[in-house]
Amino acid sequence: MAEQSVTYERQGSLALITFNRPDKLNALDLTMLDALEAAVNRADEDDDVRVLVFTGAGDRAFIAGGDIADLNSRQGLQHYLEFAERIHAVFRRIETVDKPTIGAVNGWALGGGTELLLCLDLRFMAASAKLGVPEITLGLFPGAGGSQRLSRQIPLCRAKEMMFLGEPISAEEALRLGLINRVVADADLMSDVLAAAGAVAEKSPLTLKLLKRAVGEGGDMTLAAGLSYEQAMIGLVLDSQDAHEGCGAFLEKRSPTFNGE
Repeated sequence: MAEQSVTYERQGSLALITFNRPDKLNALDLTMLDALEAAVNRADEDDDVRVLVFTGAGDRAFIAGGDIADLNSRQGLQHYLEFAERIHAVFRRIETVDKPTIGAVNGWALGGGTELLLCLDLRFMAASAKLGVPEITLGLFPGAGGSQRLSRQIPLCRAKEMMFLGEPISAEEALRLGLINRVVADADLMSDVLAAAGAVAEKSPLTLKLLKRAVGEGGDMTLAAGLSYEQAMIGLVLDSQDAHEGCGAFLEKRSPTFNGE
């Protein structure tokens, strides 16, 4: 991938996608966004990959935001047509990929780092890591989906507080707000994330795919429409071999083997 700004590694049924600009605290630029999209596409197209894991290179940052010098070189229309359009498309691709995604936040997750994290299904943070949306301190505001996703995932007043003040929050505070799933000792972060990813990977990939669609797309519907959509999705699941493998294994008191069919 271009300049290896994002690296890709297969570990069994897991795809480990690493933001790899440690000298820039893994700050996002257009080259990195292109490499990130390519990595996600690669994992999505590989039938042997069941879970995508995202983390940052080094021990200082997950993603410390956008490349400020790059942003400062742009004017409004150019930014809208180039960087803003690109980052929205890539983050939406990550948010809607059919396979489960897990973030391992190993350090600073600021600005675009937090905004990317908001697109992931499961989120683990090292105890020393921090996240936040400090764009307001630069005369900007979260423009990679943060103004929309953050206010949909935590109480509105807390989302506004984070965006209006721009102050980072600790892993423990992120956990209290419900922004992440677990706080993990720094030394245990990757082992705990890979263990959780492995446990998810043992489940039916077909059922996970339809479940993600039911939750994600249903969340944008009225309750009545979402319930109808759920009914259709579970009907498709019951048409699969995996569903009957799971039920049969339970009745036979054995572990199921799901093959995604």
